[in-house]
Amino acid sequence: MGVSRLVKKAKKGNKEALLKLIMDQKDDYYRLAYTYMGNEHDAMDAMEDMIVRLYENIHQLRGDNAFYSWSKTILVNSCKLLLKQRKKVVFVEDWDVQIKDEHVHEPSIISDQQLDIQQLLTTINEHQAEAIKLKYFHDLDYQSISEITNTPVGTVKSRIFEGLRKLRSRYGGDIDG
Repeated sequence: MGVSRLVKKAKKGNKEALLKLIMDQKDDYYRLAYTYMGNEHDAMDAMEDMIVRLYENIHQLRGDNAFYSWSKTILVNSCKLLLKQRKKVVFVEDWDVQIKDEHVHEPSIISDQQLDIQQLLTTINEHQAEAIKLKYFHDLDYQSISEITNTPVGTVKSRIFEGLRKLRSRYGGDIDG
């Protein structure tokens, strides 16, 4: 069954349809939440918050085929809200590092390259780091990043460009944008 039909059912109160939509992308949701929250427990909390918000607000979704970009925006907002409520600073040393499909929980197994990437991103501003993570850790296009962060596409491109430029100037080497 297509996304549009599932969304229509979910809008009519069908919880199973909403659950199917969420489960079809659960790994993407988890990776996205993890990128913001920095650990498994908080990522799961953010996902739970997203599910409640989706259920309560599904009727507000305009384009049925836009469900996934809409839901990811809600997830990012849930992450930011949880971080703000907890006034939590996530230190790189405390992260269970996750890059693409690799998920490493043992600090002794974390590669130097993974730590270097996380460490590098702490040297640029948070908006630039966020845009770079969404682009390169989650393979999102500029439009999707724009929707998720509620930022114009041009600003997203600029943040990525400027963030990469700063990293190049500070650390040299070949960082392609």
